[in-house]
Amino acid sequence: MDETRGPKVTHKSFLYKTQLAWLENRSGTLSGEQKPSMRVSSPPEFKGEAGVWSPEELFVGAVDTCTMTTFLAFAKRLQIPLVSYSSVAEGVLEFSDGGYKFTKVILRPTILVSSPEAVEQARSTFHDAHGSCLITNSIHAEVVVEPSILVKT
Repeated sequence: MDETRGPKVTHKSFLYKTQLAWLENRSGTLSGEQKPSMRVSSPPEFKGEAGVWSPEELFVGAVDTCTMTTFLAFAKRLQIPLVSYSSVAEGVLEFSDGGYKFTKVILRPTILVSSPEAVEQARSTFHDAHGSCLITNSIHAEVVVEPSILVKT
């Protein structure tokens, strides 16, 4: 090891796979290894099937889920006394530069902690988690967070 450069840092690479099979019209079945299959379709506004998951909803859900799981990992490491976490997310899909794309995703989590002292630590940790979310860091849409952090009474 060259002591002037510090320790060698190695980075891992991960591969995620899905399978998709067309069923009819604009619908299919999405599956993954050892996971339940689900019916997917274009949303009704793009001539798809109502009542099933669309890529647009899965996209918004991925941003929301990644932020939550990153926050939970950070909060556990810091021993923040969490009681609950729930969230509502919205994705804004707009016609821009010749095509539709997500321009904004808004996350509105409600985080419940067990003590008043934990509120600011949870808020700070949430913003750190937001900045570290790999899905958020992989997209072009603006991701706005509006956390509500409350104390269990």
